[in-house]
Amino acid sequence: MARSRPVILLSFDVEEFDLPLEFGRSIEPARQLEVGREGTERMLTLLEHAKARATLFVTACFASAFPELIRRAARAGHEIASHGLVHTGWETAHLAESKRVIEAITGMPVEGFRRARLAPTDPGEVKSAGYTYNSSDNPTWVPGRYNHFFRPRRAHRLKTGDSAGLVQIPASVTPLVRWPLFWLSFKNAPLGITKAATRAVLGVDRYAALYYHPWELCDLREFGLPGHVAGLDGERYTQRLREYLRWLGRLGEWGTYAEFARGVH
Repeated sequence: MARSRPVILLSFDVEEFDLPLEFGRSIEPARQLEVGREGTERMLTLLEHAKARATLFVTACFASAFPELIRRAARAGHEIASHGLVHTGWETAHLAESKRVIEAITGMPVEGFRRARLAPTDPGEVKSAGYTYNSSDNPTWVPGRYNHFFRPRRAHRLKTGDSAGLVQIPASVTPLVRWPLFWLSFKNAPLGITKAATRAVLGVDRYAALYYHPWELCDLREFGLPGHVAGLDGERYTQRLREYLRWLGRLGEWGTYAEFARGVH
């Protein structure tokens, strides 16, 4: 169905803050959860002020630790989707188990899945676990992490095999050069470049699938992380994201991934 305005698919990965472990820094599980909680509360306040709706990909571990916080997000109109059982550690059984746990907490169906760190996941297994869409891909090259440059750039519905009917919603990248619209590029490039890339994506695709983390809204200096992941954080990051969301709200309408997936053919 044709839309008069582009759709903004804003998303956050709501999780335990275990990023320091990737860089050889220790952080206790309780502290991981606490940073995640603080960031999620900041995120919800930011979204409320921006009058923005978002899809929250939540680990079952985080949802179990802070069930009322997740229910609050659902009551505010945000979609609650699955980010797996835990942020570090993976078994195929986590697909169905995380869905079950989160649904029990919210009392609402969980339709979407995003794998932690965008690790590859068999789409047939995602479909078999009861999900209608999968958002576990960033079709670009991120040095040191992955090279997905030649994967499909736009949302599409799979047509064959065990995954038939599953909608794939990659993170948005620009045509041709595939400049990514996700958290790392947002904090490491001038906001003007992000806005120009966003305009390019909205002009061609009529939607933009974006993703960030609540913990980016916290002061992360104590963890000794590299500048490219934590150089812009806390209040400075919040101000930049606030300005970007205000700008986005003038360009398009907010939508959830589940709503968008229903219209993908």
